[in-house]
Amino acid sequence: MRRRLIQSTLAVVLVVIAVFGVSLVIVESRTISNSAQERVDSEALRLASIVDSRILGDEDITADILRSQVGREQYAVIRIPGKAPIELGVKPEGDVIHYTADGEEGETVTVQEPRSTVTREVGRTLLIIGAVALLAVIAAVLLAIRQANRLASPLTDLAETAERLGSGDPRPRHKRYGVPELDRVADVLDSSAERIGRMLTAERRLAADASHQLRTPLTALSMRLEEITLTDDPDTVKEEANVALTQVERLTDVVERLLTNSRDPRTGSAVSFDLDEVIQQQLAEWRPAYRSAGRAIVSSGKRHLRAVGTPGAVAQVLAALIENSLMHGGGTVALRTRVTGNQAVVEVTDEGAGVPADLGNRIFERTISGRNSTGIGLAVARDLAEADGGRLELLQAQPPVFGLFLSRTPPPHKPEDDLPTVR
Repeated sequence: MRRRLIQSTLAVVLVVIAVFGVSLVIVESRTISNSAQERVDSEALRLASIVDSRILGDEDITADILRSQVGREQYAVIRIPGKAPIELGVKPEGDVIHYTADGEEGETVTVQEPRSTVTREVGRTLLIIGAVALLAVIAAVLLAIRQANRLASPLTDLAETAERLGSGDPRPRHKRYGVPELDRVADVLDSSAERIGRMLTAERRLAADASHQLRTPLTALSMRLEEITLTDDPDTVKEEANVALTQVERLTDVVERLLTNSRDPRTGSAVSFDLDEVIQQQLAEWRPAYRSAGRAIVSSGKRHLRAVGTPGAVAQVLAALIENSLMHGGGTVALRTRVTGNQAVVEVTDEGAGVPADLGNRIFERTISGRNSTGIGLAVARDLAEADGGRLELLQAQPPVFGLFLSRTPPPHKPEDDLPTVR
């Protein structure tokens, strides 16, 4: 592309120089020839007037007296009736420019000039025009190279950006080139890169969240199925099967919730629900795991609280906190409920060493973990809490106390809720 731009620019410049240069040479040649003829004419008339004045003044007219009146490359012949011709200068050879002027006293003055003077002047003019044309060509080549680089380099960059997008590297370059059309393409590519980056981030986040969030209900379900395989009591089998079905429903809710959050993390389906029911469900699911670890899980605090949120999401948040205490905490895990203002609070605490001082509130950031874990459980839990208008906070680091704050105000009634469902 660079070579084509340079060649096309150079071709245009050469055509312009050829058209205007030839025209200028023709015009200048004619102008120089006309100027030389006019110069000879004026010299002849001037000498004729000098001779007239000397004749009228009865003065001597000789070659020595008039020699200084003729130019170096000019030749003049003065013919006065009754006298010998007077020659001034050296008679030129070859083609000449001449003019004969008649005086008032009957004399004639002929002035000649070699045409070579015109040729030399035309040659100097051609040399000047050629030098200017050469400078114009050099300037055109430099300008063409600059313009070619200015246009070709951005296109190369844009091609590399498009190739990076195709290879899965969505980082925008935010590079502009000062050319509106190219900057527009760069804007579009950067916007596409940002959208692709958000999509890839959402997919990776969904995969990470799913791997973390599905592990807990699958582990609990596996434990229930193991209980079923180890007992022959039909009543126990039925009870464990019912609990397993409940856990399957929760697993389905987890999957739907993850898919919903992957599309829009702020779309909640908040309702007013019984907080005790969710807490008791979690206690029932996690007691076997705590018994296996030689630990206990208990609940206390204000009963019969109603909170606003998505029960499945609240269950996932509590499961993440309980699992966090099981993996990183120690002693008995306690779930305490209380009321502060217009909010219901569920506090989850244990008797372990707590959160390290260097983590603090950064424990809710993704990839931040106190031990060798994924570091996304608490981050996902906070996202779930905030999706329905709640919040998850670290109230105390040592011993650790996490607080889940949920509104107690019922969600506003939407008019469309009264519309009949079309099936």
